[in-house]
Amino acid sequence: MLVGLDTSDDAAVYRLNSELAVIQTVDFFTPMVDDPYLFGQIAAANALSDVYAMGGKPVLALNIVCFPSCLPPEILGEILRGGAEKVSEAEAIVAGGHSVQDDEPKYGLSVTGVVHPDKVYSNATACAGDILILTKSLGTGIINTGIKADMVTKEIMDRAVDTMITLNKEAAFVMQEIGASACTDITGFGFLGHAAEMAKASGVSLRVFAEEVPVLPGTLELARMGIIPAGAYQNRKHLGDQVFIEEGVTREEVDIFFDPQTSGGLLIAVQPERSKELLKELHKHGVTDARVVGELSQPEDPLITIVRR
Repeated sequence: MLVGLDTSDDAAVYRLNSELAVIQTVDFFTPMVDDPYLFGQIAAANALSDVYAMGGKPVLALNIVCFPSCLPPEILGEILRGGAEKVSEAEAIVAGGHSVQDDEPKYGLSVTGVVHPDKVYSNATACAGDILILTKSLGTGIINTGIKADMVTKEIMDRAVDTMITLNKEAAFVMQEIGASACTDITGFGFLGHAAEMAKASGVSLRVFAEEVPVLPGTLELARMGIIPAGAYQNRKHLGDQVFIEEGVTREEVDIFFDPQTSGGLLIAVQPERSKELLKELHKHGVTDARVVGELSQPEDPLITIVRR
């Protein structure tokens, strides 16, 4: 076992021999959009992301399905079609799965990936002095909450869906080509929750540059109105006094940083001398939301400081 439970990493990694290790992960959830095909795409992209965060290549996926008998089977067919097409885009294969009857639809994947044992990325190998780069804009949790309240325009919804169905494939490829210290992906614990896991596992502290963090259109306005998912408050409560917020950082910015993300981007720790090249190559490969969002330092209290430069 190369990566297990002890660092709260994104997936398990098991070495088979000196040339090959397998990555194993599983993720599934309830619908956040009404369109079953898009739901399937989003859930699949979310599950595949863990393999990319570990520096691996997805090769095999199994469907995980919970589905109520009161819904027509055509809806399930569309969910599975969306998932299968996203797995195909990842150059992997869906090889079956398992389904159970349930009161509420749920869908996701168990994904197996492969990686060279010496090229595994982890959230536990960041270093003091590293620069942090985030590859996708934040706000999917807040926007999904706004969609349920019928407070989101089609343009804002489409932009959020687009980011959720986008694989982290290109971002992971660039990271591996340029080289980096550590990586994790941003999902249910929010930007600060996953950043905190990286900082704790690596024995460092983190400064976040509030104005540099990319945010989806419409998110700030919804946050100002208090359209915040319950998970954001839970994420904030979990970190408690481990986060210090400097004067000038707004309440709504902090709410967005705690917002639970669906199929979020990669958070990459990279050596300062490689950060500009990494950012340039990410943009060149279509990862246009990528931004430098912070820096790591020697361990100190608090674990995370949010500043406005």
